[in-house]
Amino acid sequence: MRGVVVEGLCRVTKSQSIQILTFTTLAIGFLALLTDTSTTNLSLFSLPSLPWAWNPSSFSFLSSAPSPPPSPPPPPPTTNPNMDLYPTFTNPKKQKAVEKLVKDLDEETMMRRGNERDKNMVKIEADLATARALIKDAIFKSRDSPPLAQDADYFPCGQIYRNSYVFQRSYMLMEKMMKIYVYEEGEPPLFHYGPTKNIYSTEGIFIGLIESNTSHFRTHDPNQAHLYFLPFSVVMILQHLFDPVERDKAVLGRVIGDYIATVSAKYPYWNRSLGADHFMLSCHDWGPRATWYVHHLYFTSIRALCNANTSEFFNPRKDVSFPEINLPVGDISGLTTPGSPNRTILAFFAGRLHGKIRKSIFEHWKEKDKDIIVWEEVPKESKFSYKEMMGRSKYCICPSGFEVASPRIVEAIYAECVPILVSENYVLPFSDVLDWDKFSIQVTVAELPELKRILAAVGDDGYMVLRRRVKKVQHHFVVNDPPKRYDVFNMMLHSLWLRRLNLRINM
Repeated sequence: MRGVVVEGLCRVTKSQSIQILTFTTLAIGFLALLTDTSTTNLSLFSLPSLPWAWNPSSFSFLSSAPSPPPSPPPPPPTTNPNMDLYPTFTNPKKQKAVEKLVKDLDEETMMRRGNERDKNMVKIEADLATARALIKDAIFKSRDSPPLAQDADYFPCGQIYRNSYVFQRSYMLMEKMMKIYVYEEGEPPLFHYGPTKNIYSTEGIFIGLIESNTSHFRTHDPNQAHLYFLPFSVVMILQHLFDPVERDKAVLGRVIGDYIATVSAKYPYWNRSLGADHFMLSCHDWGPRATWYVHHLYFTSIRALCNANTSEFFNPRKDVSFPEINLPVGDISGLTTPGSPNRTILAFFAGRLHGKIRKSIFEHWKEKDKDIIVWEEVPKESKFSYKEMMGRSKYCICPSGFEVASPRIVEAIYAECVPILVSENYVLPFSDVLDWDKFSIQVTVAELPELKRILAAVGDDGYMVLRRRVKKVQHHFVVNDPPKRYDVFNMMLHSLWLRRLNLRINM
């Protein structure tokens, strides 16, 4: 097939490079800061004026026709009001909080005028400006440059990336430069600890790895830090303090609010940036809710969330989407399995009836087709386990449940099963650098009745291309202890690094 790329090659043709460059300029989040120097009404730092564009799913990359000439860039994307820096709420209480926050920020800005500049911050910002310039240079060199020679042990290449050369340059700069300070205040299990098994495992794994003595990203000198980590665990706060009878969610506000009040009184760093270079991390469904109680944390800080739902004011300009990984007993050995070389099941899903998307899947496909197998749970009489069923399937249906994130996406990637993504308002993990359209199928809820026809249109050759790419992308979702370059931990760090590049703190 002429239209299918040769997976082992890292160079691209001139026409392909132009297309990649054009798309990358529109799509990669951190690129926006390089081409758009406009500022928001918050004068302490600037962000891109718009989030990057998300293109709908397309099968054009599987066509055998020659590549068409590059088309003019599309018009700028329409702003999603839920992703404005200060969204407008219909809830009067929330809207009043926003108005107070904007007023406080304006007053803080006026107070800082004429003050002596923070020399440490000036140096940090100068280093980041150098990194931005080097990444911008990589954009223009990416047309015909091979992978960077000093990255010989592993280098990203192929169609799974938006621009592998730019990603590699950014990643290597992160490894060389980025330092994270972890506030030491607080005691386990509410702080410095999190779950390392079941569906919230990513939360505890990240906390454990960033605080380990082997992490070269951690600094114990806060004056050298690019980012500051607030190591509270939403899961553990709820597990130990939430009363299931009273159901007082404000316990999150009391713990998190007191913690930020403590570190902001003891250190100058939160107040220096109003929390903009600070981040929290949560895989719990209530992770976004937990940040509302401190409005700077909600609107200004970086929120690393599994529940990356733009309809709930997840903002990809500053927030990070990271994958939900289900480790039933916390074991990270043998996560990836090749499965059957001859897969006889076209598509598979097993899961409980959570949310409207799954309701639609059950309505159209549960026990209605021999090729698309949909169960609420794997029958006890089945010869194969859930994991084995994935390994025998070409495609794995990965719908959102009550929340947008689903551990099935990573499970499918581990099993070399092409994910069928069915979600609304979900920002997929690592979308800054990974082109999900190249290794997954994305369908809307309205398209579910046509799922079998959609998969038939991909064809056998198209499926094999997708499966090879799924195997290639596994590297970025595997959990390792200690971490390995480009694995899920380092990809999460890279997403944080891009958000810090998206930020300019003007002292």
